[in-house]
Order: sequence, then C-alpha cells, then structure tokens
Amino acid sequence: MSGPKTVLVTGGAGFIGSHTCVELLEHGYEVCIVDNYSNSSPAAPARVEKVAGRPLLRVYEADVRDHQALSAIFAENTIDAVIHFAGRKAVGESVWIPVDYYDTNVGGTTSLLRSMRENGVHRLVFSSSCSIYGEAARIPIDEQAPPRPTNPYARSKWMCEQIIADACRQHPELAAYSLRYFNPVGAHPSGLLGEDPRGIPQNVMPYLMQVAIGRLERLSIFGRDYATADGTAVRDYIHVMDVAQAHRIALERLDEVTGLDILNLGTGVGTSVLELVRAVSATCGKSLPYDIVERRQGDVAKLVADPGAAARKWGWRTTRNLAAMCRDAWRFQLLNPAGFDDDLTGRPAIPTARSLDTPDPMTRTRAN
Repeated sequence: MSGPKTVLVTGGAGFIGSHTCVELLEHGYEVCIVDNYSNSSPAAPARVEKVAGRPLLRVYEADVRDHQALSAIFAENTIDAVIHFAGRKAVGESVWIPVDYYDTNVGGTTSLLRSMRENGVHRLVFSSSCSIYGEAARIPIDEQAPPRPTNPYARSKWMCEQIIADACRQHPELAAYSLRYFNPVGAHPSGLLGEDPRGIPQNVMPYLMQVAIGRLERLSIFGRDYATADGTAVRDYIHVMDVAQAHRIALERLDEVTGLDILNLGTGVGTSVLELVRAVSATCGKSLPYDIVERRQGDVAKLVADPGAAARKWGWRTTRNLAAMCRDAWRFQLLNPAGFDDDLTGRPAIPTARSLDTPDPMTRTRAN
C-alpha cells in the first residue's frame, strides 16, 4: 500500500481484532478502532498499546450499524483501508437468536460498505468463517468447496461475502479479501491479550480455560456419535497470532486483488474436542471435567482447512502448533483470572471521551 497507511479496524477490541491491531502497529500502520464492546472490553485497547509499544490513533465506542457515527469517524480520519471484524460469532447462539445475527452481521456490513463508498475508501479485509462450508464433501476443505452453511451464523457470513462481491462488481475500484479462518485460539505470548468473552463463553477454548481456572465447573461436549475417530467433532485450531499476521499480509496484497478474493486460514490439522481437552489438561497440569451431551444444532462433524492457496499466493503458513495455542491461552488465563475485568475495577479503563469535533490523535474518542 502506497502513501499513508491508516487502517480502521471494526471490532478491534475483540479477540482477533485486538491481536491484529498489535500486528498492524508493530508494522508501522496507524490504527483506529471502532467497537461497541458487546462482546469485548474497553480495557483491551490500552492492552494493545502496551503490547505494541505505541499508541492507537483513536478508539471509538460505536456500533457499525450506526451510519451517522461511522460517517463522523470517516470524516475525522483519512482511512486507507478497513479490516471488518465486528459481528456476532457463535454457532449455537445464532440458532437461538437468528434475527439478531442477521441484523448485526449483515446490517453491520452493509452499513460499513455504504460509509466506505461515501468516503472513497476502496480496500477491505473481511473476517469470514469456515462455517460457510458446512458439511463439506471432502476434507481438507479448499476454497472451491461449495457453501453449505448449516446455521444462521454461517449463513450471515456467506450473505456478507455475496454482498461484498456484488459491491465489487458494481464498483470496480473496490478490492476485498474475505478470510475464511477455521478456529482461532491461543493468545499473545505476553499474556496481556487473549480471549475474554462476556458472559458464558460460546466457544470451546475459552470455556476450557475458565474450567481450568475455576470460574466454570465442567465442559459440555456436544455429541459423541459423529463419524470421527473418537466420535467428537473435529476442528482445525489456528493460533490467533498466525491469523493476525495473515490480516496484515492481506492488507499488503490488496493492490493485487480485483474484486473479492477468498482465502482459507488454517493449519490443515484436525483436532477432536476430546483431543483438545487432553491437550489443555496437559498444559494446565490437571484433568478437566466434562460431560457428553446431545449434539448442538448447527454443528458439523469435521472442518479442516486446505490452506494451500494462501501459501501459494502469499507464502503464508502457520508457525504455531496446538501445544503453543494451549500454552499461550493458559498463560493469559493465569495472568488474568477475571479476564480484563481487573482493569475496570475502581477506575475508568479509558480516559474521558472527547467530542468528535475536538480531535486529538493521541487520545481515545467516543462516538455516540
């Protein structure tokens, strides 16, 4: 990317977003975050700055569906590209509240695309999902596999991809990557950043971490009658730091893209839920309790990536194995037994918000 390198990261206080912001800051980008903190913490941006050793340009508390707030953010900053993480992301929850998922994920994406168009921003990296593939006919799964989404979360991501593709066809200057990653886990090796969802975790690794630290009693494993080696679902777990690096590379390669390009991010190695439980138990030094319960609606037996396309196009490959994922996730949990909540006790996590009409690039700004 030539010229100024200012990136707007939606959902930048979230798990993958915060790690990606560190990656961007460490490679010289100026970074603005917009997040409504519905599943993240306002303490996260300060952690990002501490890890990266340099400040974020601005942090806005706003919902990407709020067109007025987005317009003000674009007006205040010269944005070169957007990485779009903001959205809901839990398969099981999406089955319970499907309309909320379509409203947040699809509505947020259309609002963002409209604001980008109005403000002349033509580079986008979209946070997509392997769940789009559903029950794939072949494992490992490459990008040519037909979409077969089995739950509202997956369908919402697929709809967003189609909307972005349509926008690219209508506006040829728009270039976008959609990164379909498999199951990001782990944490920053410093232990300062990690996965800290609000409420009861909807994903297996943060749930296991909270069982290990004593915040939750035991894990429920959904189904043991899948056509897999031990009967539990198999997933391709990928370290969040590898995912963050791939987003930075995607930004660097957007000038080579015409329209929408789709790439898988994964290791190509499948791990069953029982294998993951054993790996986490070995890391934390104790057997973690679990129950086998009925299958969860919307789940599939196997999701394992063929990551070859990213290797061929970018030379990108994952560099961290399952042991590193478990070790880094456990370090974060040990150092932050209550998650980011410790940062929010007795003092504000971020300075008092300034008005949008009194910008200061070295302070955080709240957009209402």
